[in-house]
Amino acid sequence: MSKFQAPRGTQDLFLDSMNEWQQVETRIRELAKLYNMGEIRTPVFEHTEVFNRKNDSSDVVNKEMYTFKDNSDRSLTLKPEGTAGLIRSYVENKLYTNPEPLHKFYYITPAFRYERPQKGRMRIHHQFGVEFLGQKSAIVDVQAMLVGIHFVRSFGLKNVVLHINTLGDDDSRAAYREALKQHFEPSIHELCTDCHRRYEQNPLRILDCKVDAQHPSVVNAPKMRDYLNKASTEYFDQVLQLLDDFKIDYVVDPKLVRGLDYYTHTVFELKNHTKDTGSQDTLFGGGRYDHLVEEFEGPAISSVGFGLGLERFILMLKAQGLLKAEVHPLDLYGLSLSESTQVEMLRIIEALRSENISCDFDIANRSMKAQFKSADRFNARFLLILGEDEQRNNTIRVKNSMTQQQVEISQDDLIDYVKTQLSDKENRNEENA
Repeated sequence: MSKFQAPRGTQDLFLDSMNEWQQVETRIRELAKLYNMGEIRTPVFEHTEVFNRKNDSSDVVNKEMYTFKDNSDRSLTLKPEGTAGLIRSYVENKLYTNPEPLHKFYYITPAFRYERPQKGRMRIHHQFGVEFLGQKSAIVDVQAMLVGIHFVRSFGLKNVVLHINTLGDDDSRAAYREALKQHFEPSIHELCTDCHRRYEQNPLRILDCKVDAQHPSVVNAPKMRDYLNKASTEYFDQVLQLLDDFKIDYVVDPKLVRGLDYYTHTVFELKNHTKDTGSQDTLFGGGRYDHLVEEFEGPAISSVGFGLGLERFILMLKAQGLLKAEVHPLDLYGLSLSESTQVEMLRIIEALRSENISCDFDIANRSMKAQFKSADRFNARFLLILGEDEQRNNTIRVKNSMTQQQVEISQDDLIDYVKTQLSDKENRNEENA
């Protein structure tokens, strides 16, 4: 076994797998155009304090970050998620001065977490994220959810259900935290060591513990809804009413708190309820965050967003037969009948490429049989055949791969002829579609 291998929890993408990723990324960009969202790209590493802020109880911050010192002894961290870096950029570049009341961004980014690799969850994984900044409104919350739902549905995924909860405003959450601390105090010694930390930092996170999910104290924990004040209740009711209006299937999940501590009010996850997904059933998740912009020394701006893990999403699509590598036929493949014609073939091929005609040619002076096999592998629509006789006469043979019809034309007429043939073929394909 070679010593040069990809690190555990990483993967290479190429050929058919790369084709599948490109399909998904293309769909993301089409969606962004529909919803008038601008793309943002932030560095893959940030100063550690961008992610490790205040008394954060999340596992991402406490256990999973890749943090290192640079040559100037500064602490840097590979981004574990997309939101914090986006907010840092939003404040640093004063993007909030945009006169539009709602600033809509999306990103496709690698994220890095040191955790046990599992199906659909790599140490380097990729996130498609959406963030709406500038307005606190149930309409904005639901619009963010609709972006994700629209994206998922565009691939034909069935049995998707929105799980939703509210964490309330600051006052409601403070009252709920106190109730949880009193509830868990008698039994905290029976819970895992991570829950001991969560008890001190943010007892809401105990509700999300995978180890103690069935412990009686977790099962019978107080419900957030019993500690919501009037304003928080009304806000959540507006969100649910809008979901009803748009006929979105949802489940109110009182234990849904999400994995990061900056959320307030609405939190949500879209789950795929099929036997193929097992425990890895979450398609995307997110929520509203009221104070994150202020934590980065920006103005008081409320925002909402979500993140979708692309590895897991692509696995789900493939498991249900909804994503297959696309075949992109090559317009032309050039066959040289002798080594002396290869330079001339290159000149012809480059002239065609300058006209946005996709082509390739044999560069190894292989047998005609081998060259024909390459043309078949690339699904070339037409073949160009150039021998010494054609070179002397300034002609070239063009063969239609489907009909096997072949013509010899002047090289000076080649580009116009090929364009006409490709246009006729595309028109026929559209008529037959």
